[in-house]
Amino acid sequence: MKLEIALLAGDGIGPEVINEAVKVSNAIAQKFFHEITWKPALTGAAAIDSVGDPYPESTHNICLTSDAVLFGAIGLPRFDNDPSAKIRPEEGLLRMRKKLGLYANVRPTFTFPSLIDKSPLKRERIEGTDLVFLRELTGGIYFGKKGRSNDGNIAYDTCTYSRDEITRLARKGFELAMTRSKRLCCVDKANVMESSRLWRETVQNLEKEYPEIEVSYELVDAVAMRLVQWPNTYDVLITENLFGDILTDEASVISGSMGLMPSASIGNGNALYEPIHGSYPQATGKNIANPIATILSAAMMFEMSFNLFDEGKLIRSAVNTSLNKEIVTEDLSNGKKSFKTSEVGDFLVREILNS
Repeated sequence: MKLEIALLAGDGIGPEVINEAVKVSNAIAQKFFHEITWKPALTGAAAIDSVGDPYPESTHNICLTSDAVLFGAIGLPRFDNDPSAKIRPEEGLLRMRKKLGLYANVRPTFTFPSLIDKSPLKRERIEGTDLVFLRELTGGIYFGKKGRSNDGNIAYDTCTYSRDEITRLARKGFELAMTRSKRLCCVDKANVMESSRLWRETVQNLEKEYPEIEVSYELVDAVAMRLVQWPNTYDVLITENLFGDILTDEASVISGSMGLMPSASIGNGNALYEPIHGSYPQATGKNIANPIATILSAAMMFEMSFNLFDEGKLIRSAVNTSLNKEIVTEDLSNGKKSFKTSEVGDFLVREILNS
């Protein structure tokens, strides 16, 4: 199969972890006789520095004409620490999601048997955890009306949702739940927020179309507590943009490191695959960043965009072997010998080609 993949390395450790995902993907292509054409493009701070735009039209066109997008990370402290900055790297990511119609972020959280005791949570609380968040990506407070008063002393951000935006995300959640254990949790703040009441009402109206699905409704603060108490009681969770942003980062530590969890952003066209971690600028250029989340994102890409399930399975098998053999970066070494970012990638390539 011929695959054309847009490659957006981004900022910070993005280029380093993307490089390892490319190596692993190329090994998969060699093993299964695929032909990958990589189409590099600028985004984030790198694009601002180069062309003054965090998501230039040239990058958008490359994404539009590719079969899938593999993305690294975005953001740098010099923008975070400058409240007066007129343009920010993260604007590129938001605009990319909007222009590509990527309205649903799929974020799995699961545990690795060999790392179960490296989680900050007790073994008995997290064993068997295998949940998926679907976070709405193109609406809510991040895209609502915002501004400052004339004197600069009052600021506002408006959370706005339409029934259509909620319906399309919820349907994805119901469809995903049908392929799993047929349980769906709608996460909201319907006791105080009107937008959340619309979420709950809309999902309730959809229930009759999916009679096999057991649906529950929980307030976001209750879910935040249960995620660290009994995360293995959840299966599929759907929620709005801001709540999903926070809860998925909370859930990511269950596995033991933010460097382990992949994600996909999907819509009605092509899809984008990225690790859930940020740009980690402190590690930039040191060859110490964990590439596994990006590599597992590539596995999701093979499966979700190309229906190449054996390829995705082989990547995950190689990752499990590396974890079992403790071929890991310093975030997982627990004071023992650690391996460089590139060394982990090299190990996975050998595992794939020798399997």
